[in-house]
Amino acid sequence: MASQKEIEYFYSAHSAYAYLGAWELEAIAVRTGARVVHRPFDFAPIIAAAGVPGFSKRSRAHIDYFFGREMARWAQVRGLPMIRHRPVHHDNPLALANGAIIAAGEDAGALSRAILQAHWRDDADIADVATLRRLAKEVVLDPDPLLDAAQSEGVQEQHKINTDEAIARSVFGSPTYFVDGDMFYGQDRLFMVEQALTTPFAP
Repeated sequence: MASQKEIEYFYSAHSAYAYLGAWELEAIAVRTGARVVHRPFDFAPIIAAAGVPGFSKRSRAHIDYFFGREMARWAQVRGLPMIRHRPVHHDNPLALANGAIIAAGEDAGALSRAILQAHWRDDADIADVATLRRLAKEVVLDPDPLLDAAQSEGVQEQHKINTDEAIARSVFGSPTYFVDGDMFYGQDRLFMVEQALTTPFAP
């Protein structure tokens, strides 16, 4: 009997393009029977390790295209509502939201989509405990043990492990997917992720 295929999903809880690909990723998992392994990471160390210029160092033309026009078009393609500005709380720490996704275990997908949507549809502060409590309830999770676990030493250690492993595997942005060790960067590569689950690409 063949083992279940996995999609390793490295991303941050505030990632615009993770939001845009989240429902398509779930649909691919359903269609193929693959298991999504959620690996939320801390974004800033990934960008620093990759040598990618920070947001403030990018040109206005790049920002307007990649974080403006391109996001708006993908939102239309995916049929997702999306704010047209950089979220007010976008630079807040990610440890709590990422930790909550890790702590959610088998429910990570539903909670992750709720967090990403709140940030990019509602301009919500995903570092806020009250916000995360509300989102946990929306996906039928008990918020108290979830948020206790999210802040625990074990979960935060896993968050660091995810970040360190992403750096070691040359991840340079969010979202990044792996199928059998083959890396795919960006939600626009999800059609390739689906193909790789059934027909691996040549080396």
